[in-house]
Amino acid sequence: MINFIGTYDCKADTKGRVMIPVTLKNQMAPVLNKGFVIKRSVFQPCLELYPMEEWNLLMQKMNKKNRFRKKNNDFIRRFSAGVKPVEIDATGRLLIPRNLMDIAGISKHVVLSSTINIIEIWDKDSYEKVLEETAVNFAELAEEVMGDDGDELS
Repeated sequence: MINFIGTYDCKADTKGRVMIPVTLKNQMAPVLNKGFVIKRSVFQPCLELYPMEEWNLLMQKMNKKNRFRKKNNDFIRRFSAGVKPVEIDATGRLLIPRNLMDIAGISKHVVLSSTINIIEIWDKDSYEKVLEETAVNFAELAEEVMGDDGDELS
C-alpha cells in the first residue's frame, strides 16, 4: 500500500494535461509503470486518481457484492461511470479526460491533494471552498472519527 503526502498547486493546459510536481512524482515512482485509474469522486466535486494496485484491491471488494441486488448493481454502475485508465507520460504529465474535467469543474488552476493512497484532483477554487466549509467543524469531526478508535497514541 502506498501513502502519498502533500498538496500541490498545478496548472492544466487547454488539452487537460497537468504536470505532476517532482515531489509527488517521486512518491509515485514505485507504482508509476503500472498505470492509474481516474474517476469522479463519490462525495465531492473532484476527481480521484488511483494507482492501479489500489484500484484492483477496490475492485476485488466490489466484485464480492451480489449483482442481483438492485442497490448493489445501481451503486456499481454509478461508481464506475466515467472511469478511465490513465498514465503519467515520460515528461511527467497526466492527461485528464475532457469529460471528467467538465464534471469536476476543472479549468486552469488545479490542486492535487493526497488522501492517503489516492490523489484527489480539484479545481483550485472548489478545493479552497470545501476546505473553508469544513474548517468550522474540523475539531469535532477529528474527535468523532479519530478519538474513539481504542488505539492509544503514545
